[in-house]
Amino acid sequence: MSSARHALVTGGGTGIGLACARALMGAGFRVTVLGRREAPLRAAGADAWIIGDVTAPPALPGFDVLVNAAGVAPSAPFHRSDDAMFQQAISVNLMGAVAITRAVLPGMLESGWGRVIHIASTAALKGYAYTTAYSASKHAMLGFVRALAQETAARGVTINAICPGFTETEIVAESIARITTRTGRSDAEARAELTRPNPQGRLVQPAEVAAAALFLASDAAGAINGAAIPVAGGEV
Repeated sequence: MSSARHALVTGGGTGIGLACARALMGAGFRVTVLGRREAPLRAAGADAWIIGDVTAPPALPGFDVLVNAAGVAPSAPFHRSDDAMFQQAISVNLMGAVAITRAVLPGMLESGWGRVIHIASTAALKGYAYTTAYSASKHAMLGFVRALAQETAARGVTINAICPGFTETEIVAESIARITTRTGRSDAEARAELTRPNPQGRLVQPAEVAAAALFLASDAAGAINGAAIPVAGGEV
């Protein structure tokens, strides 16, 4: 992989974003990570880091690859999912994807080559109980990906989404903690609830999502555009 190619990874200090950043670095990309917390960004070991929010990113010229892994995952029964929860999910998961894409896409179109990869979710492909706000935002993200992919298809830039199932990250750990608090179930029982939809009976590992992102960032993936690629053990 050309060392001249520069990748931006949002949410690059933890979880799937960190795994993607490390996979890209291992393949020879220059990598900049963007996030809201300085300490994990510094610890990621990338070539550069930026404190910022995907909903209002700074000017970001010169990137060949975007992996947008920033996001929120609110969960609650619908009758407890107020407008603020929906607004947060839409603001970060959809409008954050829109804003960060706007920040990098002009440079990609000018150069005639680019890869935009949004980390969506199996919740973009199906519904889960107690995730109406989250699922709505991820469905919307996927619609954005599929429509924009048609606009950039003839200009050397691909736009794709990766749809992981429940993945071994801090967000899922927080979900397990919420389940145990609200229901009185044990940690093992809560974990089993999240692994149940996966036919492999396990959580996806961040490195498995990163491997898909690394492929989509490559020249070999030039014909993959507007796709929603599940990394979910056969769940969808």
